[in-house]
Amino acid sequence: MAKIATAAAVNVPGVVRQSGGLTRLTGRDLPRADISMGSDAVAINLFLAVSWPCSVTDLTGRVRAEVGRSVESLTGLPLHDMNVMIAATEGTDESCVSGVEIAEGPAQEALSDPIPPRVPSANPAAAVSAVVIACGLLALAFVVSREWFINRGTFESAPWIRNSVEWTSRLHWQPWLLPVAIAAVVAGVVLIMSAIKRRAKTHVPLGNPKASTVWMRPTDIARLCSSHAAVVPGVDSAHTSVDRRHVKVHIESTGGDRAELAAAVDAAVRPHLAILQQPLQLSVVVREAAVRRKDAS
Repeated sequence: MAKIATAAAVNVPGVVRQSGGLTRLTGRDLPRADISMGSDAVAINLFLAVSWPCSVTDLTGRVRAEVGRSVESLTGLPLHDMNVMIAATEGTDESCVSGVEIAEGPAQEALSDPIPPRVPSANPAAAVSAVVIACGLLALAFVVSREWFINRGTFESAPWIRNSVEWTSRLHWQPWLLPVAIAAVVAGVVLIMSAIKRRAKTHVPLGNPKASTVWMRPTDIARLCSSHAAVVPGVDSAHTSVDRRHVKVHIESTGGDRAELAAAVDAAVRPHLAILQQPLQLSVVVREAAVRRKDAS
């Protein structure tokens, strides 16, 4: 049933097959169909990759009609429900909507250059400062409320604000005022720097550089590289470190030529880094396994 639905969807102009890149990580190609069958009806969730730009409404309508016709004619079961989801897009110079031409000029350029989505990034550096300032304001509100209740006679207690003002008015130069002033200047500079500091990027973009909608964490990239390096013959264990520009795979070998083993690990890992939007420099570090060193000693 799933093959019938996907084959019918591919026959619709504008629907494309995707079987490489990110699908290597998930093991799922596009188009893909999830089928739910009852005794006398079928429900389908259909995931598509489409050529872009196109009219999504028109395209999904033609996909519904084609898939519904094929399923009903080949299985004899009526299509009860069908959900069509666009899971990926693929750039093209032609419109995927038959009979519709995209005009030349600025409108076409604007359509072919989608607005890039927001890049995942870390919490603002000023978040901690904002929490501290918010706690200070809440404390100030508590003190003011306390003074208000004392002034109304709700309860009797020593007024904090009046005593603080009187203590400050009697305050003269003391040796400890200089370090306090220096600490205040440092704190002010730190708050200003944290407020204007750019948020650090926490993910690495994949796919289309103009409109990336899929990202990976450096931790996920490290796990991906380590998993492919660990299955290379001669590798006892592997772990990977990733920064903004480099991927370094550390492996422990069970013996053999280190240069050949490093080349084999490089060949096993490098193709899987091709899904990244910006290539990272790959290096492989080989050392003998600790067990072999103990045995040798």
